[in-house]
Amino acid sequence: MVSILGYFFYPKSTHVENDLVELTTFQVQIDSLKSIAEQKKQKFKLKPFNPNFISDYKGYQLGLSPDELDRIYRFRKQDKWINSISDFKKVSGVSDSLLKVIAPLFKFPEWKKKKTAAKKSTFTKPYTEKEDLNKVLAKQLIDDLQVPDFIAERIIKYRNKIGGFLDDEQLKDIKGLYDFQRKKILSNFTVKSSPNIKKINLNSASVKDLIEIPYFDFETALEITDFIKKNGSVSNFNELGKIEGFSLEKIDRIALYLTLN
Repeated sequence: MVSILGYFFYPKSTHVENDLVELTTFQVQIDSLKSIAEQKKQKFKLKPFNPNFISDYKGYQLGLSPDELDRIYRFRKQDKWINSISDFKKVSGVSDSLLKVIAPLFKFPEWKKKKTAAKKSTFTKPYTEKEDLNKVLAKQLIDDLQVPDFIAERIIKYRNKIGGFLDDEQLKDIKGLYDFQRKKILSNFTVKSSPNIKKINLNSASVKDLIEIPYFDFETALEITDFIKKNGSVSNFNELGKIEGFSLEKIDRIALYLTLN
């Protein structure tokens, strides 16, 4: 009788115990997967960022469309800056619902927050008291005006590349130099000893002549000479804007090296 009872009850007990072991093991696996998922979530958690330097991947994470990203890139290529949430909305065309979600992540440069105060405290020296922009050292820009070291070095490197500044406006050609920094530099420095150059006659210049100008590469120089051959002499530098793909953004600096007669 006992053996019969054992036949019915013992296997059942063993089966239950096995089920409990399997369930426990399964639960451990689930907990482990949850832990890994949480770690990944923390790892890829979006952090505050400057919307002026948004990448394709960052845009994808935020839910921006390719068109919205393209609008931002085109705006930045014009050397313009997004300085507020409203700027971002206007430039990108992003929806209000998405903007509400991503705006808290925006982190604009500290200088923007202090821009108003900086304007009040900036004092422009008279011309006679300003130092020569073509002789300023990177150390002066860094120590006296708090210009970032890599920007100061970039200014000196560019100045050497073009043989010296002809005009203060050429500081606009320095990549990464904020407008407020440029104005701060020009409050203390200005071009006093410009290099002695011979201006090139645009209407009779060869491709070889034009590539000597800092703003022209071979392709641009070729397009200009072809344009003049087909359309005749140029009477105003702005006529170069008729050339497909030619930007007039730097025409004031380009004109420093050219003449029309």
